[in-house]
This record gives sequence, structure tokens and C-alpha cells, in this order.
Amino acid sequence: MAKDIYLTGITTTGTPHIGNYVGAIRPGIAASKDPATEHFYFLADYHSLAKNEDPDKIARSTLEIAAAWLALGLDTKRAYFYRQSDIPEIPELTWILHGMTAKGLMNRAHSYKAAVQANVEEGGNDPDKGVTMALYSYPILMAADILMFKSTKVPVGQDQKQHVEMARDIAQRFNHHYGEVFVLPEAVIGEDTAVLKGLDGRKMSKSYNNTIPLFSSEKQLRKLIMKIKTNSLEPGEPKDPDDSTLFDMYKAFATPAETREIAKRYAEGIAWGEMKQLLFEYINEQIKPARDEYQRLIDDPAAVEAELKKGAMRAREIATPYLAEIRQAIGIRGLV
Repeated sequence: MAKDIYLTGITTTGTPHIGNYVGAIRPGIAASKDPATEHFYFLADYHSLAKNEDPDKIARSTLEIAAAWLALGLDTKRAYFYRQSDIPEIPELTWILHGMTAKGLMNRAHSYKAAVQANVEEGGNDPDKGVTMALYSYPILMAADILMFKSTKVPVGQDQKQHVEMARDIAQRFNHHYGEVFVLPEAVIGEDTAVLKGLDGRKMSKSYNNTIPLFSSEKQLRKLIMKIKTNSLEPGEPKDPDDSTLFDMYKAFATPAETREIAKRYAEGIAWGEMKQLLFEYINEQIKPARDEYQRLIDDPAAVEAELKKGAMRAREIATPYLAEIRQAIGIRGLV
């Protein structure tokens, strides 16, 4: 029986935060240890261009994200860990897929529709104002990422499910024209994957500037946790754990038994300051062992670069012959 192939991309648009850790990094590293599956993790630096990020910020983010995965124990001998831009077969496949992608499909992409809607609401004359082709055809690049390595499973949040469905649509259309070249991927929605709220109670996101960097110093970590928004209930008053960012964060790190114990203390009216201190100590204890290794890697970018180059070589051992097969199928081939 063929192994399932899982693929996860991490866009290089910021510093990894604790939401990334509980939502993607921790479950990803755990899943990669399963010998019955294969796992591909890549730094999606080409995708970051769709957001017109600062060049230095993209480069720094690439270092920080790669260092985080390595410091937290990703086994790069088992999992494929590479930078998207080190795989030249991916942009070539992206262009090939353009020939099989209906414009109407791209018109339905959530990110494009949101940009158009924002322009309409502002009352402008051009609904496509500010929309680059990188944003518009973003799902085609994502399809190339997925299809290049014959991914069968793509773990995504609910907001990314459409991109996997589009990759599947493009692959089906290609296969109809050229034969069974591509494997059809499936989206895997992690129902139990924690989605953390940030400092202000909204979803933790770099876009909202409400994140807690994963490898903050102890002093900074405590300072940020103390800033988390709470209600005005006094110590001794029962508190609802289902309406508490602090509880959600604790639950994402703790065991079920520990979570039940904290829920009991909520019912007894734990003070917000005490809960914040408890949360800080708990998260810090879990992150502490990897913090020094993360800093060592940040201070030695050559070591991180070597890991990414090594991962790219392994990935290209798959991508290069597969692209040759794809080119043969579409008629881009030698004459003799």
C-alpha cells in the first residue's frame, strides 16, 4: 500500500509565534515521526511576494522560521525540509498549470474576492485596484507546490481549504487532457488543531500585530502574557473558561488533566494576575529547552542554510524527473 504524502507550507512573512507552534509546528513535527507516511515542509518564500513584503523582512523570516522548526526537533533525515525558491521546478510547473487553469476559477478565490470587495466598499472606480498577478494567481503557485510532490494529504485551516480544492480541480483538468499525470490531493482539516487568540482577543495573527513570538526572552514572554485582554471580574468571582484567551492558551499547551484542574480554579474565581503568571511559567517551561538551540541557529545562519540546501537536493531528486515526465506529457520535449 502506498504511503500517504503530507505537505505543509509556511509563508515567510514574520516571526514564528505560539499560535504557529500549537497550530502547525508541534503537530507537524509529531506527525513526521510516523514511518507509515512521508512529510514535506517548505518555506513558501515565493508566496510572500504576493503580499509585497520588505525584502529584508522575508529573508529574516526565512531564517527565523527554519531555525524554529530545527530547534524544536524536526528530523530532516526523515522529513523533506526545503525552501520553495530552491526548487526551480515549482515555478516552471506553475506556468504549465496556468495553461490548464480557468480564469473563472481564479475569480472565485477568496483572497481575490476580498480584495475586490474592499475596493468596492471604498467606492473606487477600479475593483482591481492594487491587485497584482501574484495575488490573483496565488492558488496556481500553491497547486504547483502540492502537485509537484504527489501530495495526497494537505493539512490546512478551514480558510485554506479552497486552495486545495482548486489544486484538485486543476489536476483533474490536466489529467483529462494529458492522461493520469497528477495525484489528486485531499485537504485535511485539523478539527482538534488549536487556533489561538492573540493579545487583544482576536485570532492570533501577524496581520493584527497581536502575537506572542515563540522564542521571546523570558522577560518579554511574561510582559506580553501580562498584556492579554481579560474582563473585569474580581478575584474570587467565578470565571467562564470558554470565554478566556488565557484558558485557551493554557489548554493548547497542557494535558487534559491539567486543563480540568485549571477549569476548576476558574470556577473558584482564580485572579487574572495569578492565571497570567501561571500561564507564563507553564509556556516558558515548555519552550525553554529549545530557546538556546534556536538562538544558536539564529547566530549561525550558515548552518540553517546548509540544512535548507540539503533538503532542496533531496526534494529535487523527486521534482526533476517528475517535471521531465510532465514536460513529456504536454509536448515540451526533445526532437530526437
